[in-house]
This record gives sequence, structure tokens and C-alpha cells, in this order.
Amino acid sequence: MNQEQTPLADALSANSQEQFIPFDVPGHKGNIIELQDYFGERAVFLDKNSRPGIDFLNQPKGAISEAEALFAEAFRAKDSFFMVGGATSCVHAMIMSVCSPGDKLIIPRNAHVSCINSTIISGIIPVYADPGIDDRLGISLGTSVESFEDCIKRNTDAKAVFVINPTYYGICPDIKTIVELAHSYGMYVIVDEAHGTHFYFNENMPANAMDSGADLSAVSMHKTGGALTQAAALLSSGTIPPSYIRSIISLLQTTSASYLLLASLDIARKNLYFNGREAVGRSMMYACRARDEINRIGNYYAFDKDILNGKSIYDLDPTKLSINTVEIGLTGSDVYIILNKRYKIQLEFGDIRNILAIGSVGDKEKYYRSLVSALREISEKYKNTRLYEFDYEYFSPIIKMLPQKAFYSRNRVVGIRDSVNSVSSGFVMCYTPGIPLLAPGELITRNIAEHIIYAQADRCDIIGLAPDGNIFIVDE
Repeated sequence: MNQEQTPLADALSANSQEQFIPFDVPGHKGNIIELQDYFGERAVFLDKNSRPGIDFLNQPKGAISEAEALFAEAFRAKDSFFMVGGATSCVHAMIMSVCSPGDKLIIPRNAHVSCINSTIISGIIPVYADPGIDDRLGISLGTSVESFEDCIKRNTDAKAVFVINPTYYGICPDIKTIVELAHSYGMYVIVDEAHGTHFYFNENMPANAMDSGADLSAVSMHKTGGALTQAAALLSSGTIPPSYIRSIISLLQTTSASYLLLASLDIARKNLYFNGREAVGRSMMYACRARDEINRIGNYYAFDKDILNGKSIYDLDPTKLSINTVEIGLTGSDVYIILNKRYKIQLEFGDIRNILAIGSVGDKEKYYRSLVSALREISEKYKNTRLYEFDYEYFSPIIKMLPQKAFYSRNRVVGIRDSVNSVSSGFVMCYTPGIPLLAPGELITRNIAEHIIYAQADRCDIIGLAPDGNIFIVDE
């Protein structure tokens, strides 16, 4: 195939130039001046709906089909499916493509909320694998082969295994061995590669899902691949009929997909195919240099491959710049806010112990110089401003009720301290990264309640609580 082509982007542009008299949607018809002034005339002009010549996402036969075929080839997959709901919609579609109501799915407990949401939507049974935790960093890890093997052997009737590659912090599991293990038990392997799009385009990156033999993978092209926000793709190795995957996607995805997002997938794929190796290598070089400089400042710890242990930390994405802030006397949330307000530096997130700067194909070296300089100033000004005492980050869940049942049960709102030993009816999480502290059906322990209270006080964005800051529990 000719990877120089961008069939969907070209079809959209050609159709727009034909100057049709519009009696279809979108209703702005390219004529709302306020939209043109805000987004630019060309962006509004290209905002089309399904038309002859630019294809229909739910049943593509023309330009979208050609673009998806090129995308699949670039990512060494058998099939690809364009998505406009981010990796979240991909995760839902992957899980529902391999699991039916009542099936078991083995999931690392540090999976993104979209994965656990799928258990509610589809009525499947989650079986949680312990991802492990690094006590110094206070983060959950990449889930070892041994942890997966333990779950698989105790649940040989599970339908599939869900793998995160990489985690939000850039930690990767031994994905090849996990795939071989799961397949030996007749289980599918589906992979959340929302933060691993770039793994396919530079040989110095960790192993990717398709090359490792996984059945399905979700790549969030807007995160590190250079597409517009919400643009993502589902990759398939061909073990599941594409018509069935498409039917599942049609249940979940809008019939009025944004062709701006879809065209951005086409253009970003071409850029990655021809320029990805260099762009990813450049991002890696910038991040590695910054990591060394930050560690020389002192009081920060930007971890590198020195933390690899061959198990729960099997590999590391070098373009993820995770920085532990404990020794400076500030939480990651503190540093995140200082960088945002005082230095106009926007990080991906700050949690209780760490901040995360994400590298991508759009990096510039000056971004990293500014970050290092700002962190140096913060170190001098805020060193030892207060004592850091909080320890809890990962909690092994105690499941008292299936997520779907708990979610749809009658609930009531109580104070967080009063919720101890109750069952959560909803999700509670710090967002970002969107890894639930509590999922529906899980027991609220004292440690979890204390963690939520601490995170609230530390100005973390807590999602899932009632407007008054209290918590939803099952009214048993």
C-alpha cells in the first residue's frame, strides 16, 4: 500500500471544494461567522457529516475503509477501526467484542476507569490482578507475569486478559510473555495502549501489542501520535471477525462522527509512518536529558530504567517524564499547580507524590528547558516547606457486589468518614489519571476513606463524589 496517501483527508477536502448547496447537517452550514472567527474558516468549512464521496464511519466502503487499511498496515495489524470517542470507546468495544454478560475478565486494578466502566455496561465479572506498588514512588506498577498467572490459574474460565501497555507513568509489563500465557489457556488478550501509540514507530521503545501477538489494542492517537483530541483507533490481529467488531462499535459510537477528527487520524498516521522514528527519538532524547538535569537539582527523583525489576517493572517508556516530589516537601499536586499558575507550564497531571510530563511527536526542546528551569526555582523556594506524611496509593479491592448490580442499586449519600465498611455504589477517582480508588461494589475501608479525604485537602480533582463532597454508597 502507498503510505504517502491520505484518502480520507483528500476526500474531505475535495468534497468541500465542490461547493454543494447544503441542506444536511451540521446546521452551521459553514456560515456562522462566530465559528469562523473562533476556529478558523477552513476548519468550519471542513466540518462535514456523512456524504457520498467521504464515506460513512459505521459501514465504510470508500475513503474511510482505505484510510483504515493504511492505518492497519502502518501499525502492523490485520484490521483497524477509526474511533472518535478516544481510547475509552476503543476499550469498551474491545471488551464487548470478546466478552459476553457473565464472562470473567482479568483486569489489573490500576486500569483506567473506562475498563471498569465496561463491566457495568456489559455485565461482565471483573477479576483483579494486583499490579504491585513502588513504596518510594507511591504508584502502582505494570503487573507481573506471576500476578497474571495467579489470576489465570484461579480463573481458568476467564474469557480474556486485559493488559495496560504502558501505565500512565510509562511502566510496561512483559507483554509478550503475558500474551503467550493467556493464549495457552485459550484466553484473548486485549491491550490498552492509549499511551503507547509511539511504540510502533521506534525500535528503542518497549514492545507493542500487535508485534507481541495480542488480539486487540486501543491506540489513542491524540495522546502521543499527533492527531486531534478524541481521535483514536482500535487495532485487531484478525482473530475476531471484523464484521463483529464493527457491529459492537456501532452500538457505542456516534453515527455523526466528526470528519475533522477522522481526517486527523489519516494525516497523523502518514506523519508517524514517515517521520515517527525521528520524532519519537527526538522526544526520547529531550526527556532523557531533562531527567538527568532534574535529578542533578536534588530533592526530585525522575525515575529511569534504574527501577526495572524484570517483573512488575519490566520496561519503561523513556518519553514519559515522571518526577517524584516528596523530598522537596511538596506534593505533586502542589508542584502541578505552581507550574501552571506561575510558569504557564501545563503538565499532564500531579498526584500526591508525583508529576507527569508527557513527551510526544509534537515536542520542542525549549519546552523541556523551561520545565527544568522552573523546577530548579521551585526547589530553591519551597524546599522543606512542610512534612510529607501520607503513604497510601494503591488499595487491593474487596469486592462485595458485582459492579453492574452495585451501580444500579438504590444508593444514598453519607459523609466519607461515615462510609467506612459500606459498599460503594459509584466510582471515586483522582482525575487525571482516572484510575479508580473505588469502583461500584467495592468495600470502603478506613484507609481508602482517609486517602480520599487527604486527596481532597491536597486539591486533587476528585471525581465521583456528591456535590457536597460526600460519597454514594449502596443502600442495603
